[in-house]
Amino acid sequence: MNLIELKRKWKSEETHAFKGWDFSYIDGRWDSEDLPWNYRSIVLSSLKNTDKLLDMGTGGGEFVLTLKHPQALTSVTEAYPPNVKICKEKLEPLGITVRQVYEDDKLPFENNYFDIIINRHESFDAYEVSRILKKGGYFITQQIGGKNDYDLSSRLIDNFQPQFPNHTLNNSVTELKMDGFEILKSEEVFTPIYFYDVGALVYFAKIIEWEFPGFSVDTCFENLSKFQKKLETDGVIQGTEHRFLIVAQKI
Repeated sequence: MNLIELKRKWKSEETHAFKGWDFSYIDGRWDSEDLPWNYRSIVLSSLKNTDKLLDMGTGGGEFVLTLKHPQALTSVTEAYPPNVKICKEKLEPLGITVRQVYEDDKLPFENNYFDIIINRHESFDAYEVSRILKKGGYFITQQIGGKNDYDLSSRLIDNFQPQFPNHTLNNSVTELKMDGFEILKSEEVFTPIYFYDVGALVYFAKIIEWEFPGFSVDTCFENLSKFQKKLETDGVIQGTEHRFLIVAQKI
């Protein structure tokens, strides 16, 4: 396939619709290594049926539904308008409370309201989390670190500068301790991510716009072509994911 045909194919990937937080469209075309912890198991180990639960940044509600927690005791927040619409259509009829948020430090809930707050890949304000969490309550978060996909972004985006270089385990732990939390568990890892065709990387980069600012097939075509040559030589495009986990208790 020549570069003109590849560009046409990549532009098709760039415009493919994306809903919720579901990457099933590129299933089999990318992969990543399992994390050394199981976020769902860690959440379930601390979650009681009587707990008031908040899932921050729920996406389309995909994860929170797997917990099968009593829906009347479940609340979610989401900032991205298309996902808010999905949540209102899918979660509210089940009895789950859906709240759109606009700023991390302004969550629309009363003081000391929740028994447990979970957060998978959503930004947070430690003070605000503490405000709405009951004393003795748990905050469990799996975060995407500031160095996530840096090796891919820096090769794809000219003059790339990471947006959140200080988003690390140590800095987040320090913030939580300052706002009245005891850290029960913390862990940080760097693991490989693999793409088996450039089109899958295009789809990924277009969605993760904060890691690939200004990305488009047109503006990054030369660098995408370099990735294509790398793929033809090595059979895979490899990058590095950055993740960290914190389990904290309000004291």
